[in-house]
Amino acid sequence: MNIAIIFAGGKGTRMSLADKPKQFLEINNKPILCYTIDHFENSNLIDAIIVVINKDWLEHTKTILKNYSKVVSIVAGGATALDSQYIGLTEAEKFVKNGKHIVLIHDGVRPLISKKLISDCISSVKEKGSAITTAPATETIIRIDDNGSMTDILNREKCQYARAPQAFYLSDILSVHRKSIDEGNHFFIDSATMMRHYGYDLHTVLGPYDNIKVTTDKDYFICKGLLPHLGE
Repeated sequence: MNIAIIFAGGKGTRMSLADKPKQFLEINNKPILCYTIDHFENSNLIDAIIVVINKDWLEHTKTILKNYSKVVSIVAGGATALDSQYIGLTEAEKFVKNGKHIVLIHDGVRPLISKKLISDCISSVKEKGSAITTAPATETIIRIDDNGSMTDILNREKCQYARAPQAFYLSDILSVHRKSIDEGNHFFIDSATMMRHYGYDLHTVLGPYDNIKVTTDKDYFICKGLLPHLGE
């Protein structure tokens, strides 16, 4: 079973134009969240979708997603992004029996993905055990110290931007979450850093450069301009 877990609990505090959480901002009268979920709903490789949302917007989300046949659960998130991720994963666990089930962890405000990327992520998990979506680095990346002084210029050919989806076997990512909670070390920035910390080999899947996360006003307008021109 392949399950998409969509995280949409942000409040949009970095967007001056938002009078609502950014995942509910509309483009052509349709919420960004719906554009994101459409990719998973329309993929014949995805069996179920779980949405983790800010508790204050739970009922609103249930209303706008009521016609999505693959959305099996909409649940309130936790205090942090990592807490919300764990809630989504434990919810996914309720829908599976024993076996190797794949979860694709994705941002609700990252709507510029494709069916091919979903397929590539699933294939990578089956072949290598993980899939970390990336995009090529197109500008020079430097390393700095605590004082803001440059300490190194990285080889751009060896650098990529980490993006989403990030995909794993459900049993693997859940076991790592539970281990980190038991150890009081539940402060990782994303699934990839947590999995790497606990010794898992991570394998990249190159996705579209346009696969941005809508975080700022600028991101919103870029997304609004690109959406009409992107295919599946």
